[in-house]
Amino acid sequence: MSTPSTKTLDHIVHLTPPGSVDEVSRQFRELGFHVLPGGTHAGGLTQNALVVLQDGAYLELISFTHPASHYPPGSPERQKRDADPWAWKEPGWIDYAFLGSSSTSISKLINARAKKDKSGIRYDPEVDGGRERSDGKVLKWRISAPSQDSGRGVAPFFCGDVTPREWRVPLDPPSNAEHPSGVLGVAYVRILVEDDDLSDVTADITSVIGRSPVSHTSRRVTWVLDTPSTDVAGGRPRLIISVPETEGERWTLEGRGEGVYEVAFLVSSGMKAGQSWTPYGKIVWLKG
Repeated sequence: MSTPSTKTLDHIVHLTPPGSVDEVSRQFRELGFHVLPGGTHAGGLTQNALVVLQDGAYLELISFTHPASHYPPGSPERQKRDADPWAWKEPGWIDYAFLGSSSTSISKLINARAKKDKSGIRYDPEVDGGRERSDGKVLKWRISAPSQDSGRGVAPFFCGDVTPREWRVPLDPPSNAEHPSGVLGVAYVRILVEDDDLSDVTADITSVIGRSPVSHTSRRVTWVLDTPSTDVAGGRPRLIISVPETEGERWTLEGRGEGVYEVAFLVSSGMKAGQSWTPYGKIVWLKG
């Protein structure tokens, strides 16, 4: 059996306040995205909507179903919510996923690489996940995620489909991935880290991806990724790990901690350009 790729961008996660999936869907439509209904995740803690892209990746617009105060202190429901890796995240871009495997342990693969590389990244054993779509179809997958000590949201988690991926990422009909803004696919995902952490994070991500970066300076490090439909959008996305380059970025890092800072999209010529903001996160538009 061949070793599965560990550098295929699957999706990027955008969090908004509890119960706000309909509101964030409206906000992303105003930005020029075609938003599709998602559903409720197993356990009922979170709900989502989707923005699918022509390169096969997608945006997950997620919110918790209820605030923590909805659940009685000490109750199993409250404990489960408080233990969620996104429970204490500030709204905005909070995480990103690579395409995983339902048959191969991604965590064992990466941990073996990390041991050989002598990097600090560690992944927990796989756990089952799932979601019920608004049409009642039940989706199942396996999650491979970095341990809390390894910084969830700086290194990717992996989502490996048990049920067909097209159930989770509805690219049919093709109009699902057509956007008024002209968005084709992801150009890059940029992660902000502290100056002192850049070297260690670079080593960690190298162990995750299994390849050295394509460029490496004292301020930013870049890898080239694949997508499920690579090159459909005219380019391959990049993963950029960088230290803050402006005072605003320094302020954001201090307030939010290390993690996804901005997402850039390839757009059709003559369509959107420049920068935009969701209510909580930065978007860059680049001509495809």
